[in-house]
Amino acid sequence: MIEFSAPLRLRMDEGALLSNWRWLKRQGGGAACGAAIKADGYGLGAAEVMRRLLDAGCRDFFVSNWAEAAVLESLVTEEVSLSVLHGVREEDLAVALASRARPVLCTEWQIARWKQSGGGPCDVMVDTGMNRLGLDWRGDVPARVAGLEVATLLSHLASADEDGPLTPRQLERFSALQGQVKAARYSLANSAGICMGSDYAFDMTRPGIALYGGVPRREAAGNIRQVVFPETQVLQRRRVRAGDTIGYNATYLAAKDMEIAVLNLGYADGYLRGFSGRGSMSAGGRHLPVVGRISMDLTAVDVGGLPDISEGDWLEVDYKLVDAAAASGLSQYELLTGLGARFDRIWR
Repeated sequence: MIEFSAPLRLRMDEGALLSNWRWLKRQGGGAACGAAIKADGYGLGAAEVMRRLLDAGCRDFFVSNWAEAAVLESLVTEEVSLSVLHGVREEDLAVALASRARPVLCTEWQIARWKQSGGGPCDVMVDTGMNRLGLDWRGDVPARVAGLEVATLLSHLASADEDGPLTPRQLERFSALQGQVKAARYSLANSAGICMGSDYAFDMTRPGIALYGGVPRREAAGNIRQVVFPETQVLQRRRVRAGDTIGYNATYLAAKDMEIAVLNLGYADGYLRGFSGRGSMSAGGRHLPVVGRISMDLTAVDVGGLPDISEGDWLEVDYKLVDAAAASGLSQYELLTGLGARFDRIWR
């Protein structure tokens, strides 16, 4: 078989991933610390993330739908739980009943469907102010879940990444439900909620973005390490004459003669046009600014002053999530989950 490598790669730091999970776990006091691995582990590969976190002691995992759960079924044991956040549609029922994963029931229809099918333990989502998925906290939640074996009662914080009145209000509402609804465990905090202190931890926390290098609140700064390091290969080095333009729509005008490197990276890979004129690559400790408009498959950077960079060399994309979000206008979540399938994914 002919070996093949792509001109794009994601280098992923296992030590940073585990360090992030351990820090997040400590913030929850004695609470269990799970992991959201939906969207294929936020783009890193759900199975690879799950295996590494299992080795570190994580035992609770969350995906969005049953297609994601099916990929991870072999890793679920009596000691390891996998929950499907979007519940169970009629189309999912046969798969869900045969699976070792649990549905997170979100609607009265889902609850009725699960009861009628004779389903076993489940999780239940209650909406305490986000108005997304879940039973309305103002309804008679105990009556609605009567007859279910609830493994975990969950809610989700809407805006814990900023200071405001809604988050403590959600905490108050969920705390009241804890005394009304019988469940084996209770879970409220996402990554940002974990940073707000142990009052939000309950029995289990559910970090997502912070596991993968995102900084959800100021309290996490300096404690969360970068996990994902995209790299791209130089396709061509070329000289641009003063007065010439670079890229589509001639948005960059060379004020003087300059040297650029054209890279095998573009918006089809998740390096979106918001980085045009704002993003950068790194080589030998030097930051190389993006020049011109990013296209589907190609990006140009200024390599003046670095004569050794040539065709075939690799450059690191400046992709520390907080900084990249500020440069591009994208959220840290979009930056991670948008990284495309054309990257070779390499753990170190």
